Amino acid sequence: MSLKGSLVTLRAVEKDDAGTIFMWENNPANWKVSNTEVPFSLYDIHQLIEQQSDIRKSGQMRLVIETSAESRPVGVIDLYDLNFKHGYAAIGILIAADADKGKGFAGEALQLFCTYCKEILELRNLYCHIHHDNQASVQLFEKAGFVHAGTRKNWLRFKNQYFDELTYQLCLENKN
Repeated sequence: MSLKGSLVTLRAVEKDDAGTIFMWENNPANWKVSNTEVPFSLYDIHQLIEQQSDIRKSGQMRLVIETSAESRPVGVIDLYDLNFKHGYAAIGILIAADADKGKGFAGEALQLFCTYCKEILELRNLYCHIHHDNQASVQLFEKAGFVHAGTRKNWLRFKNQYFDELTYQLCLENKN
């Protein structure tokens, strides 16, 4: 499965991606947004790739974001806390390198994935959790039509500081 846009292609994670994902997941610069506290082993990454092959069983899905021009992996987009009965899931996105941020990759990946969630998975709602100080993510999700649904005060801790967590929601039935 792959979803193509003008800037990016979303595709299933392959075993060959394990090394790249291992580096991204173990980069401490990404730990604040991923709520990671300890490094992943390569074995852990391989296990996660295997478990995600059945979305209905695992309740999660990860796709690699590649540049359309070069077929170069630049990040991942995740669906988790998937509930088919009620038609909702959480969504998260990572553009791994600072040099690849601000180029429209995340925005197009999010649009492609939201369309997939609505038309193929037949979900009704998507939501995301964002650290209140992550303005790039707030702007990304708001531009995609997500609306602020609530704030949890002092909810997340990172390096002994507490942060508010913002929740955003997108009702896919209202999205064209």
